[in-house]
Amino acid sequence: MPAKDLGIGHFSSAFLAPYACDPALSRGRRFPEPAAPTRTEYQRDRDRIVHSTAFRRLVYKTQVFLNHEGDLFRTRLTHSLEVAQLGRSIARSLRLNEDLVEAIALAHDLGHTPFGHAGQDELNACMAEHGGFEHNLQSLRVVDVLEERYPHYDGLNLSFETRAGILKHCSRANAERLEAGEPDGVARRFIDRTAPSLEAQLCNLADEIAYNAHDIDDGVRSGLITLEQLEAVPLFDRFRREALAEHPHLIQGRGPRRLLNEAIRRMLSAQVYDVIAATAAALEAAAPASAEAARQAGPWGPLVRFGDTMRQESGVLKRFLFQNLYRHPQVMATTGHARQVVRELFEAYCAAPDEMRGGFGARAQSCAQADADDTPERVVADYVSGMTDRFAVREHERLTGRQIFP
Repeated sequence: MPAKDLGIGHFSSAFLAPYACDPALSRGRRFPEPAAPTRTEYQRDRDRIVHSTAFRRLVYKTQVFLNHEGDLFRTRLTHSLEVAQLGRSIARSLRLNEDLVEAIALAHDLGHTPFGHAGQDELNACMAEHGGFEHNLQSLRVVDVLEERYPHYDGLNLSFETRAGILKHCSRANAERLEAGEPDGVARRFIDRTAPSLEAQLCNLADEIAYNAHDIDDGVRSGLITLEQLEAVPLFDRFRREALAEHPHLIQGRGPRRLLNEAIRRMLSAQVYDVIAATAAALEAAAPASAEAARQAGPWGPLVRFGDTMRQESGVLKRFLFQNLYRHPQVMATTGHARQVVRELFEAYCAAPDEMRGGFGARAQSCAQADADDTPERVVADYVSGMTDRFAVREHERLTGRQIFP
């Protein structure tokens, strides 16, 4: 039965604001496919992402703390789920497309390396003479090229809007390269300097809200930062004091853990409500009549935003986390080990491509012998970036005979 006969298109569009991305107006997929009878295009994208190999790997990829450092610390998978939850909540209030927000959120870190930003920075250094490495661009590469699930094409064949949302950052050089292969495609906005869809803007902000909150939680849980230190952060301390005023017993016994959770919960709620209010005001002022008009809002953009005060307070929190958590000596020591593992893996696979599994060795050798878009170094970067933390550690020990992490 055709999708229109099941009322799918009507259902997906009825609640949306005029400036939201309507799946019925999607720019489509690179390889055309018949419509699904019971799902919109963005729901199909979400489902394909959830069932992908790269998505499953996120459970063993570092957020801040390495996978082996504790069972309760966030991973790239739990982070992506939190971004999706926050994004959907805000999207519903703004009448944006929740399914598109969820798809972008779940896919935004698919290309991230093992060992978090340390792994990305080192892989970028290794690839400096070969086009560099950036995890947003790699996430697009994962869904366009590297996933192998369908008989007639590479990748997941996602809709244009989901792919465009995944590509959060892109250098001019990379944008021009992508544009050459896909004219007027997902990289065009980086050349024209226009904004992404409102749903993509929302994912970018939900990403920031999520990692600020859960990095506080993981930082305190690890013992690297304390509730006392966080008193210097107005955004957090305001809600800590509120929670303590209402629940003074939380200062004793096991109460501090509940106090931390309650303060974070209140902080998250305040940020969500602030984004909804500030964005609603920006949309009213810009009055975009369509999703494309919202992208072209120019001097109004990004339309999805914090209010001025919340933006300033969020900046203070980010600087606190950078100085006290991300640059903590214990984290930095782990970062050094992680960078060494990534660098030595890259060097080992470049020297001996046959050591790579799953056809990557053959790919590296074939593109070294032909005029291909790929290079052997890019194939190695694909392989290393797809690793989980623990697989990278095991492979490093196998190839070098040394144990880097204690």
